[in-house]
Amino acid sequence: MKTTAFDVINPSTGEAFDTCPISSQEQLEETILAANEAFKSWSKTPDDVRANALNQMADLMEEYTPELARLLTLEQGKPLKGLGSEFEIGACVGWLRATAAMKIEDKVLEDSNERKAILLRKPVGVVASITPWNWPLMIAIWHIAPAIRVGCTAVIKPANLTPLSTVLMVSILNKVLPKGVLSVITGAAGHQLSSHPKIHKVVFTGSTPVGKVVMKNASDSLKKLTLELGGNDAGIVLPDVNVEEIAEGLFWGAFINGGQTCAALKRLYVHEDIYDEVCEALTKIAISMPMGDGLDENNMFGPVQNQGQFDLVSELVEDAKKSGARILCGGEAATGNGYFYPLTLVADAVDGMRVVDEEQFGPILPIIKYNNIEDAIKSANQSDFGLGGSIWSKNIEKATEIAAQIESGSVWINGHGQVLPHIPFGGVKSSGIGVEFGIEGLHEYTTTQSMHIPK
Repeated sequence: MKTTAFDVINPSTGEAFDTCPISSQEQLEETILAANEAFKSWSKTPDDVRANALNQMADLMEEYTPELARLLTLEQGKPLKGLGSEFEIGACVGWLRATAAMKIEDKVLEDSNERKAILLRKPVGVVASITPWNWPLMIAIWHIAPAIRVGCTAVIKPANLTPLSTVLMVSILNKVLPKGVLSVITGAAGHQLSSHPKIHKVVFTGSTPVGKVVMKNASDSLKKLTLELGGNDAGIVLPDVNVEEIAEGLFWGAFINGGQTCAALKRLYVHEDIYDEVCEALTKIAISMPMGDGLDENNMFGPVQNQGQFDLVSELVEDAKKSGARILCGGEAATGNGYFYPLTLVADAVDGMRVVDEEQFGPILPIIKYNNIEDAIKSANQSDFGLGGSIWSKNIEKATEIAAQIESGSVWINGHGQVLPHIPFGGVKSSGIGVEFGIEGLHEYTTTQSMHIPK
């Protein structure tokens, strides 16, 4: 008998708390057909109407925050409070409003006695949004807000691990959107989006291996692509810092969302003169953070989201121990139900250890000692990834000079991982193709037309 639904696991218990239906092939085709039909009118809708729709979507997200946040915590594991589910929904609201305020203008390329040449940007068509399990709602909004803003329609395929909050969100947002402008499909059928001939662009956030499959699937029909893939972000701490002043920034740069963030700080290079002090300061913060079921508002951290990621985190820490690293805190999986792994600081790590070379995507931070800044820069750049990086120093001029040498799509000084709706964000090397956010991000959802007007 064909399966029509799948279990959705609460990572705090390791048990199913609900089921999610699997979209059939017929439903997939009907959804894509409806999106194509809706595009005909939505692409011609006045700009101010589309902007207003995004602001109305933001209003609805605010109104339904309690329901969305609880469901998000149940299926993703992150806490309700702090930098958890309510924070994520607040980010959705902010992104919607910021994107509503953006506008693409025609660009005059030439205005001479002979001709006027104008660069027009037109919505690309139907966009497939394939989202991950770490920030399910926020990343969905990152995908669909610019699509809807410029006149595209969108079909979302959420991760099978966290589908229900996205399904609820789409049903809420459709209270203000015309039929077919925004849809969601669930289950295995969604993998066919990247190869479907009636999909005109794919925006995918997730791992690099899956991103390569998406790119391959999209190649037959030459779809436009935006791929935000894996990262192994390096931070370099110079010896002139005030450790107490930067410790909180380092900690949250690494451990926001339990380290399950593409642009989290995943390798920390610290000068030998302050190495012990940094290790001590980070340990003090880490051991003070309560971890447990996200529905308990006292908890600042929840579980790793799924069994597979939990197993990888455990494996990387054990490998680090065998390779001679020193565990400052954490380092042993919690007993009992759920996928809880304590915040783990790995000192005396070195390049070549798996915990340094691989993307952990969990509550681990390896701390590597260096004594020569050129060596630290070389180590930071030797990764195949290039999503983000950071430099920490009192000397902003020197930090800026070093930051320019980091091979990454974004680099921060005295901070890590801050993304803003008006500043482009994307990766280089194996971390992706294209950018999100800002006017440059809106452009990714358009095609160009050069119009030549004789005089």
